[in-house]
Amino acid sequence: MRELTERVEAFLQNCLRDLEMPERLREAMNYSLLAGGKRLRPVLCLLCAGVVAPETERETVQAKTMPFAAGLEMIHTYSLIHDDLPAMDDDDLRRGRPSCHKAFDEATAILAGDALLTDAFAFMCEAGLSGGLAADRVLRAVSVVAAGAGGRGMVGGQVLDMACTGLGSAPVKGDPALLSQLTAMQALKTGALFCAACVSGGILGGGSKEQLAALRTYAEGLGAAFQIVDDILDVTQDSSTLGKPAGSDAEQGKLTWPALTSLEASRERAAVEAGKAVDALASFSGKEADTLRGLATKLLHRVA
Repeated sequence: MRELTERVEAFLQNCLRDLEMPERLREAMNYSLLAGGKRLRPVLCLLCAGVVAPETERETVQAKTMPFAAGLEMIHTYSLIHDDLPAMDDDDLRRGRPSCHKAFDEATAILAGDALLTDAFAFMCEAGLSGGLAADRVLRAVSVVAAGAGGRGMVGGQVLDMACTGLGSAPVKGDPALLSQLTAMQALKTGALFCAACVSGGILGGGSKEQLAALRTYAEGLGAAFQIVDDILDVTQDSSTLGKPAGSDAEQGKLTWPALTSLEASRERAAVEAGKAVDALASFSGKEADTLRGLATKLLHRVA
């Protein structure tokens, strides 16, 4: 996990350097793209590309997949920039420093997000145009990512999140209708891009239909567990630990698992979802599969 994260980080450091664009735009894009973070989505893509590839080809496949994986981090970063804007969550802090619209200005932040989203697909296509991956695999993988990032996925989830804001101010604990809304919203807002990362990686690595279905199930469980833990951390950690404003979910009346259940019930649900992710990998072996399993378990104990 650490090795792949470092490789992703090294690629991101210089990926925008030679692209022709206004320098202020590049600065704003890099400000958010290089601000740290877990790099989970690109690493998931690389792991899933490797886990389905023949053992002797895994390193090569992962190297060829790197530009595609970097595109996933660009999409994630754009979503964070826009999520922090005054019209959205209006957060001034991201990854331990001022949000993009605070460090630059609102218009520049919007455009930096737009550019990261658009350039992400150029990087993904480059994996097939000159990176050596089969063009038909790249085309299928790009389609999966577009669906996961757009109105059927992450953006749709953001819309549902905004529509649900305020419902968590004084919710009826255990309300089945609200729990159903929460589950559907988080599956799109967070889970869809996790699924896109894992399934696109599996496609690029040459995975079978059965393997891709297993990776999707893994990603669904992982994404659900990750978001539930995120909800818990917003209640239990401080801003300096999180690198973003703590307590903002409750302040805005957002639907969260702690708001609708309890911290203990939330932890139990996260563990169940992580267990589903681990179980989905029963047919996979090797260090990539072990890393994917370990990731699902480890995220239950993260503090930021």
